[in-house]
Formats: sequence, C-alpha cells, structure tokens
Amino acid sequence: MCRNIRTLFNFDPPATDEEIRDASLQFVRKLSGFTKPSRANEAAFDRAVREMTAAARALLDSLVTEAGPRNREIEAARARARAVERFGSS
Repeated sequence: MCRNIRTLFNFDPPATDEEIRDASLQFVRKLSGFTKPSRANEAAFDRAVREMTAAARALLDSLVTEAGPRNREIEAARARARAVERFGSS
C-alpha cells in the first residue's frame, strides 16, 4: 500500500506539491487501513491528508544538507536495476 512513498528530499528538481500530496495520501491510507474511506470518515480522512501534506512540505522546506541534489533519472535507473536484480527481468 505504501509503494508511492518515496524519498522526496534533496532532488533536482525539488519535489512537487503533487508528489508530496501523493506520499501523504499513501501514509494516511496506511495508518487508517482505508484505501477509500466511507462517507462517514471521508472528512476526517481528507483533513488528515491535507494536514500531512502541510507537515511534509514544512519538513522538506526546513531540512538542510551539504550534499548536492540527486538526479531523479539516475535514482530511477538505480531503482529499476535493483528491481531487476531482486525480481528478474520481465
């Protein structure tokens, strides 16, 4: 369920608001156990996603590092290589 939660800090270009929201949505889904909440829980679920998104944005904006930003394409290629090694080619 949490496959969309990725490291978002220190990339060039920086994480977008959509990427942060997607990670927050997956986090709230994992905590609540709901993929899609019932109407009775929808408001609380949506509020939690908004608050988590704001907290994640604040965290990412406040973190500092001496390391240079990572390249998204290089990191994606490394992840694909790890997946091939782990699961084999398809």
